[in-house]
Amino acid sequence: MQDREFDALYAAAFPRLVRQLTLVTGDAEAAQDAVQEAFVRAWSRRGTLRAVEVPEAWVRTTAWRLAASRFRRMRRGWELTLRHHRPTSVAEPSPDRLLVERALATVPLNQRRALVLHYLCDLSVEQIAAETGTPAGTIKSWLARGRKALAQSLATEERQSSNV
Repeated sequence: MQDREFDALYAAAFPRLVRQLTLVTGDAEAAQDAVQEAFVRAWSRRGTLRAVEVPEAWVRTTAWRLAASRFRRMRRGWELTLRHHRPTSVAEPSPDRLLVERALATVPLNQRRALVLHYLCDLSVEQIAAETGTPAGTIKSWLARGRKALAQSLATEERQSSNV
């Protein structure tokens, strides 16, 4: 991969991957760190990255694995970080977005990741299966269960907000 090609990949994919990983992890700073590290690794492998059919998928998978490793190492402190840390330089999200993010955070991790990749990244079931190394049937199951869990969580949030 030529330097200009890599620069174009970085410029186009970095913000998108940070948003995607933020929705999966719930932590914008950790997502940005993981995506940045994934691009550092991609840069060091840019010669072999040329052979990869979809370089952005390689970077996304690497970033996901880095974030998952960090999550495993910081499991105890993670919940506190999610509760108390919000980036200060980002504009306030809309109430609807906050509602969806809160509801999405209640969905089990594998289902949440499948939902984000499918609906926000516009990846097909087959692409998600290839990227995650998970059978397509499992991805379909995660999507169905994730949609159901998300709908239930949104309904609960709606009931709670109407009772306030």
